[in-house]
Amino acid sequence: MRQRPLRSAAGGNLPSDLGRFVGRGGELAQLGRLLESSRLVTVTGVGGVGKSRLVLAAARAAAEGSQERYCDGVRLAELATVRDPALLELALAEALRLTDHTTRPPRTVLVEHLAGQRLLLVLDGFEQLVDECADLVRELLRRCPGLHVLAAGRRPLALDGESTFPLAPPAAEEALALLVARASAADPAFAVTAENRAALVELCARLDGIPLALELAAGRLRTLSPEQVLARLEDRFALLTGGVRGGLARHRALRTAIGWSHELCTPAERLLWARLSVFAGQFDLDAVEYVCAGPDLPVEDVLDLVGELQAQSLLVREETPAGVRLRMLETVRVYGAGWLESTGDAGRLRRRHRDWYLGLATWCELDWFSPRQQEVAALVEVELPNVRLALECCLDEPDEAHLGQYLAGTLWFYWAGCGRLTEGRHWLERTLEPVDQAVDYESSRLKALWVLGYVAALQGDAAASMSALYECRDGAAQSGNPVAAAYAVHRMGCLALVSDDMARARELLGTALEQYRAAGELNSNVLMCQVELGMALAFLGDLPGALALCGEVREICEERGERWTKAYALYVLAYAALDAGRTQEARLLLTECVAINHVFHDLVGLVLALELLALVTVAEGDAAEAAVLQGAAEPMWGGVGLQLFGSGYFNAPRLMCRERAGELLGAERYAAYEAEGRALSREALVGRALRDPQERGDGVGGVPRRTGRARGSRVPRGAAAEQPQP
Repeated sequence: MRQRPLRSAAGGNLPSDLGRFVGRGGELAQLGRLLESSRLVTVTGVGGVGKSRLVLAAARAAAEGSQERYCDGVRLAELATVRDPALLELALAEALRLTDHTTRPPRTVLVEHLAGQRLLLVLDGFEQLVDECADLVRELLRRCPGLHVLAAGRRPLALDGESTFPLAPPAAEEALALLVARASAADPAFAVTAENRAALVELCARLDGIPLALELAAGRLRTLSPEQVLARLEDRFALLTGGVRGGLARHRALRTAIGWSHELCTPAERLLWARLSVFAGQFDLDAVEYVCAGPDLPVEDVLDLVGELQAQSLLVREETPAGVRLRMLETVRVYGAGWLESTGDAGRLRRRHRDWYLGLATWCELDWFSPRQQEVAALVEVELPNVRLALECCLDEPDEAHLGQYLAGTLWFYWAGCGRLTEGRHWLERTLEPVDQAVDYESSRLKALWVLGYVAALQGDAAASMSALYECRDGAAQSGNPVAAAYAVHRMGCLALVSDDMARARELLGTALEQYRAAGELNSNVLMCQVELGMALAFLGDLPGALALCGEVREICEERGERWTKAYALYVLAYAALDAGRTQEARLLLTECVAINHVFHDLVGLVLALELLALVTVAEGDAAEAAVLQGAAEPMWGGVGLQLFGSGYFNAPRLMCRERAGELLGAERYAAYEAEGRALSREALVGRALRDPQERGDGVGGVPRRTGRARGSRVPRGAAAEQPQP
């Protein structure tokens, strides 16, 4: 059976330009012309020369002026923090907002998604993975004819058909304009005068016009005159302007500028700069205080030191969905990392960093079962580059592999609840690789095993799931761990549920629920076990039993502020309401369910809710809108997996809706409305699903949408449901 590609939201994810874009008009126009004639354009140049800013400006211009060429949007993938080649495809899928629950290789998912798209993909900071990135881009361009790639890096990808755009530092006048603009932003009283103009011009020349160097200098012009800045460059860093014989002057100038900024920092600022280099991407002040403070750097001084580094343009403040974060420019971070290595303290700081994110994951797991679920999801999303570093740190030391197992297992809620199954499985399998440990940490390993079994079950990989879960169950029995045993049995029941073995699912889930209660365990997993048992009962025809279980879950979730598990309880309650003919109640339950699943990027829950909502819609008499919802939901199944796709129970609403809407509309009109749905982005689809039925207008060709009430509304049991055709 051929799977359809997933769809993400059309549009883009380009960040807003917080600083005024100064100069570069000629380069911007030239880059725009290259994009019109070449499908792969790579902007190259030394670090700090302004590649990223130019590429983003060109991408914004393309998004605004070439909407027909890039009708599926412009997407940015920032790769500077990606070190593991296995995560490259996942980083691109993240940039494209793809959610995939299958065992398919991420590259396959990317190709299938992009094959029919007309999109501009922007890649920034790929140098550390240039060979892997080149291989991926080559395949994407070859198999996705509507794809264009705009890349920024210190070297080209060296692919056939690549147009390389070497970016030189700006001309003298533009360099001066940039320096003045940034100095004025830092100090509104700053102005170019007849007395300081010559020194400013010379400063631009000494720094070779490199934008990053000029921005660092601009930060110093708050407290030093241009002449004082020049004197410090001349007197203190003559040695640094040498470097390797035959090296490019602009490379020496950039090192001079960063080294000069380092020299002008106080000893405490230099120490903090070096220690901050252990972070990746964005980080917050709490993390900085924990990781970087010590006897030689008192925690009460950290905030002021951060402010000083920010004032000197060495740290950037950014707003994120998880609140205010700090980021260190990559070139600045690398310089600091060199100093940290020279102190001999790098290993200790990396372990401190790891310990912070172990603690963060622990608190996030606890907070997941609370009203802060959405904030937890946003927090882990923002902190993912640092979580990856922490996992790598755990894997670097064989005696600390148990910490990696604990961290990967503790993040179960993120892997399973926020559409990160593929990455979660990557880390779980890596941490579970055989290692020799002086001490046996069985509880950490058991947790990683049941989480791996859970992730593999959701991906439809029954063999891998059962292998992990049997190992977890047997290990729990040997070590006397009743909680781990309950999780293993629970996930075996979950696997039976998605495999259509409802009798076994009922038995296993019921047993797990008893074990949870005996152990005093209560969290989102336990409630999900109760919901899954309710699903099994509903599919077996015991709707009163399903209502009792899921009604109780709904009450507990509302009391605790839990939303993710609640969405699945609402799905079962809506299933029962529709079966009883209460379509209005079913709609209210399902719209809430859709909204929650969309927030958490839970593709399984979202597609199930949408298809049941389509059946509600046809039962209400609007076969046209039902066909639209069906068409929009259908491509999502490619990301859910073949195991679930073939389920007679879970797919009964979809098949019934297709049959009833097809009868009312006729094959030709049904196909037209279904095609209308397939063209919707995910955001547009969700918005459409959530609106009031009275707000609907006409559909394809102005034909009235309301077409008469369909016969009956009872949901057929899965065993009797027609199986999907290839």
